[in-house]
Amino acid sequence: MNYELIKEVIELVQQFEIQNENKNHYSNDVNGFKEWIAASAENTDSVKTPDWEGKEKGRSPESVISTLIVHMNRYAKSYSKSAINDSMFSSQEDFIYLITLKSFGSMSKTELIKANVHDKPAGIQIINRLIHQGWAEQTDSDTDKRTKVIKITEKGLKTLDDQMDKIRKATQIVTGDLTHREKMELIFLLSKLNDFHHSIYCKNLEPKELLDIAYDQLSKN
Repeated sequence: MNYELIKEVIELVQQFEIQNENKNHYSNDVNGFKEWIAASAENTDSVKTPDWEGKEKGRSPESVISTLIVHMNRYAKSYSKSAINDSMFSSQEDFIYLITLKSFGSMSKTELIKANVHDKPAGIQIINRLIHQGWAEQTDSDTDKRTKVIKITEKGLKTLDDQMDKIRKATQIVTGDLTHREKMELIFLLSKLNDFHHSIYCKNLEPKELLDIAYDQLSKN
């Protein structure tokens, strides 16, 4: 049995569901999937290998992708910094943590930190800052008194709401001039990449063993 082919088909189905979600361009069945495949084949040119700086000297595509991701993170941070320039927020992490609490409800400190892919010391510092500002509060868990549950306050909701217009603009700018189709393709690729790294992140590995274990997992894929 060709398991690689099965894997590729599953990935195509996932991409179809992402692109068709809430759009209903195609029926959510086999016929809709076949129509989507046909349309994709008609609208997609053969993949061309782009040029990049250092390519002629042997620079790898992995190096380019890694650099571009780092750059995108820095661009996004600069827009976020501009969005909160005249606010009480001291960093983008402040409003990102509040948005997480607003969107998903109360959660433990550990859950909140993991949801934002931070290490514990940095996450605790952000949470303490939110509590100090009165934007969040902590209470004992109903199921485990040793666990502290973090909840966004009315003041936090108000502060977040006052800045949301600028935050939304900063978010929209990050995707630049990508078309809707390109955004959907990017979501699919970044989601796949995130799933790989998140599975490693959840293991809470020590720095001395992280690289070797991550590389071993990559080799198994």
